[in-house]
Amino acid sequence: MNRLYLRVPLALLGLFAVPYGLHLHEAEQTARARATEDSRRQKAAEEEKKTAELKARADADQRAAARTAAEQQAAAAKRAQWDADSRRIADETAGYREAAAKLTTEIAELQSRLEAARTARAKLNDEVFATAKAVELAHIDQRNAEMEIQRLTAMLAHRAADTELPPLSAP
Repeated sequence: MNRLYLRVPLALLGLFAVPYGLHLHEAEQTARARATEDSRRQKAAEEEKKTAELKARADADQRAAARTAAEQQAAAAKRAQWDADSRRIADETAGYREAAAKLTTEIAELQSRLEAARTARAKLNDEVFATAKAVELAHIDQRNAEMEIQRLTAMLAHRAADTELPPLSAP
């Protein structure tokens, strides 16, 4: 019986070893096929990923270049606007300075004319005052002269009343 314990399991092992070996061989082939298919898919995915990355990188570079160009264009436009504004401000400043210089000379001329007019007015006021004084003095002298004439007339009338005159004879 000892032998039977060995032979039956060996025979069964032999019977099952052949289909197991075939199945193992088949499983290895399917695993290899799967592995090659997986590696092919992986390579295709990597290639696709690389092309997508390259395309994305190219798009990103293109967008960055466009953005840089737009920023440079905006900066150039801003700089041009700044320069134009600076020139306009400088021109306006020069114009205002010229106008200020003209107005300053005009002010100086008008001030000298005003001073001359004030001096002339003061002179005329002095002359008017002197003339008014002379007129008042003349009125005073006239009144004094009239009063003197009235006094003399009154005195002559008083003397004439005191003296008798001879009657007038007819010739």
